[in-house]
Amino acid sequence: MSIIKEFKEFAMRGNVVDMAVGIIIGSAFGKIVTSLVNDIIMPPIGLLLGGIDFKSFAITIKQATADAPAVAIRYGMFINLIVDFVIVAFVLFGIIKLMNTLKTRKQAAPAAPPKPPAQEVLLGEIPLPEAIADEAQVLAVAEHASVEPGTLVEAICTADCPMRA
Repeated sequence: MSIIKEFKEFAMRGNVVDMAVGIIIGSAFGKIVTSLVNDIIMPPIGLLLGGIDFKSFAITIKQATADAPAVAIRYGMFINLIVDFVIVAFVLFGIIKLMNTLKTRKQAAPAAPPKPPAQEVLLGEIPLPEAIADEAQVLAVAEHASVEPGTLVEAICTADCPMRA
């Protein structure tokens, strides 16, 4: 098989396509969250703290020169990214919690009663004479013939059965 055919089979599997869709949607969701943090959440927080712009928070290690830009640790951007992460983590936690709740509700549905063993089904299909149709009489026949209840057919069919007159 050629490499192109193998790659096509790999790429067209359901899991790979689902993963690709998830990555694309996740990327778009990340952009929405970044905009939410940068444009909606952080400006009011900065205003409450005295007009602070978190993006501009930085520690300059080396000043800019004519040849090179300044070297700085921009911890304000780091604060923004932490807020981004907390929002994404909270949303994912909520989605997973909802999915687990729905899954447990689905699993909590009452299960169907178990099927009887094959022996019981087959024994129920055997037509019994009217004289021993009662369950108590069937058990009495089994006791008289000294057989296990699973072998009632042998007890009913033997010649020394008291009901076989």
